[in-house]
Amino acid sequence: MPVASRRPNRTDFPTAFGELASDVERAIRGKDETVRLALTCLLAEGHLLIEDVPGVGKTLLAKCIARSIGCTWRRIQFTPDLLPTDVTGVNVFNQQKRAFEFRPGAVFANVVLGDELNRASPKTQSALLEAMEERQVTVDGATHELARPFMVIATQNPIEHEGTYPLPAAQLDRFLMRIAIGYPSPESEVDVLHTHGDHVAIEEVEPVCEPRVLLAMMGAARKVHVSESVHTYIVSIAGATRRAPDLSLGASPRASLALLRAARVRAAAAGRDYVTPDDVKRLVPATLAHRLVLSPEAEMNGRAGEDILADLFDELPVSVGR
Repeated sequence: MPVASRRPNRTDFPTAFGELASDVERAIRGKDETVRLALTCLLAEGHLLIEDVPGVGKTLLAKCIARSIGCTWRRIQFTPDLLPTDVTGVNVFNQQKRAFEFRPGAVFANVVLGDELNRASPKTQSALLEAMEERQVTVDGATHELARPFMVIATQNPIEHEGTYPLPAAQLDRFLMRIAIGYPSPESEVDVLHTHGDHVAIEEVEPVCEPRVLLAMMGAARKVHVSESVHTYIVSIAGATRRAPDLSLGASPRASLALLRAARVRAAAAGRDYVTPDDVKRLVPATLAHRLVLSPEAEMNGRAGEDILADLFDELPVSVGR
């Protein structure tokens, strides 16, 4: 059952967003922008991929978000021997009822924490595809709806490749955002030692939001106005990636929709009822970079998707309108 909120729920979007961010930042010190990106992904009804080196707080960030929103959550430790039915569920024969009954898998929760997703086999990874895109799973021909809100927060280690299965482009495209946490600043790391050296950091995070309030915030974000000029700007960014010589595969229409949803949340969190080009521009690296496939020449030159996106912005005109 969801955990009851210990604070009064806020209907004002910027206030509620700020409360959520402040709550998570109790445990994730010195990473305000990273926390806000993760919450933006949640409220944009997307899934989050956290890719970084060990020990910087990937799993902690995922746990803190799940705890802060007061929803049900399950953790899946992805390993090579994990089966698809461990994720989705399985039909089991009930001897007493003389019939098969469905036993839900770990994906049946509001927030699913997929730790080290790239350690599972491609078959098990693909079990998440339907759940992430359709918010449902199909087992033995029967479809089972997932609860709302529903979010997958997956982590992976980018420097350890032995015994891993790289995520295919089709699955990466299901993640609305990919973010990295990075090492803390010296000041933040000293703060971590002072505040969390004698207790578990997540103990400071408490539920500050109920599922119904979260769903209301998602609905409010969908109503944020987007002008025709901003629509055109988003399409021009996606089109530029498809024409870039350093890319073998550019951003898909799903990526454009993801950028639009995230920009609406960012505008609402800032207290605005309209999206600006700056909202879009600031979210492009997190929403598009992981969807791009670099050309062999670009990979040999050590370029990254973020570098190519930065170059493209120098060539794109920005039209302003409301």
